[in-house]
Amino acid sequence: MRHVLLIGHHDVRLFLRERTSYIWLFLVPLVFVYFMGLAVRGPSGPSVARPTVLIDNRDNGFLGRVFVKELGEQGLNVVGPQDATGAERGITVPAEFTQRVLEKEQVKVEFFKIEGSDDPEAALVEVRLMRALVAINGRLVEHAVKSNGAAPTEAALAALMGEANPVTLQSSFAGRKPRPVGFGLSLPGNLVMYLFLNLLMFGGASVANERRTGVLRRLAVNPVTRRDLVFGKLYGLVLLAGVQIIFFMVAGEFLFGVNIHDNLFGVVLILLVFSWVAASLGVLIGSLIKAEEKVVGVGLLVALPMAALGGCWWPTEIVPRFLQYAALATPTGWALSGLHQLITFGGGLAEAGKAIAVLAAFGIAANLTAMRFFRV
Repeated sequence: MRHVLLIGHHDVRLFLRERTSYIWLFLVPLVFVYFMGLAVRGPSGPSVARPTVLIDNRDNGFLGRVFVKELGEQGLNVVGPQDATGAERGITVPAEFTQRVLEKEQVKVEFFKIEGSDDPEAALVEVRLMRALVAINGRLVEHAVKSNGAAPTEAALAALMGEANPVTLQSSFAGRKPRPVGFGLSLPGNLVMYLFLNLLMFGGASVANERRTGVLRRLAVNPVTRRDLVFGKLYGLVLLAGVQIIFFMVAGEFLFGVNIHDNLFGVVLILLVFSWVAASLGVLIGSLIKAEEKVVGVGLLVALPMAALGGCWWPTEIVPRFLQYAALATPTGWALSGLHQLITFGGGLAEAGKAIAVLAAFGIAANLTAMRFFRV
């Protein structure tokens, strides 16, 4: 065990001495997380859920006040001219609005654009404005039916608004889970891709280089078994992966707002098991290929297609069914399946258990194969 620890710690020290290593370990993945997160943002979010609308109520009657209240009931953040910062659109309630409605005349409210506002959010304001107009007309009709045509009052309409709605609507995904978007997609995807890529290339290149320079042969002269050499290499690579995992867990939670802390143990467990798989494959590639430049090329040829197929670049939910099945043949696909169970779908360790078990099977197979073909 002492030999395993010494080999692993030595490999990590050598890797971290190279300044260019930090670029691939931290900077490049961080940039990809940021720009991919912006590129795949979903259509909704906290800023869109209750958009702000500027109200210019020129009516002195009670129906103007009821209408403004109805806008709030329909999901709009209603503000006056003094609080108009951040408003997406404006609505003008015309003068004599109450009088003209009571006289059964048609009245139009003005819906106007505010300079610099966001069009997608403005579209939501328009939809909710239409809902408010339908709602207030419905209440006027309901009051007329209940009161035999008597003129409405503010108290009567307020009472109708306070009644429980006899019709309710429940919506849910029809047998499908929500599609991961934004940083919830880009953070797990890029972390899995760069863990896989770095461990394949650095692990393979390290083994190939030490074989070429005779370091492994010199180590073999000492009382060090082949198993010690393999597990020492694996330990060093998993330690290196742990550094990258910690950095991106902190960045994801505090920079990108990805909810990791609720299932922190499960997320770290999946990433560590996946790192073991990738490290084992890296040692295997380095054992089979002598030239370091060829190791890097093979690492790229293996890692990038698996990243795409496994869902690191886009959600597997949007690809054809046969590609969804193909993703299950890759460790990247299972790693992302488990991570999205925990981060995107709100599941727990039990829901991610299958992904962890399959990754462990990948790891055992890769580990045994690496030991079988490891040469000094």
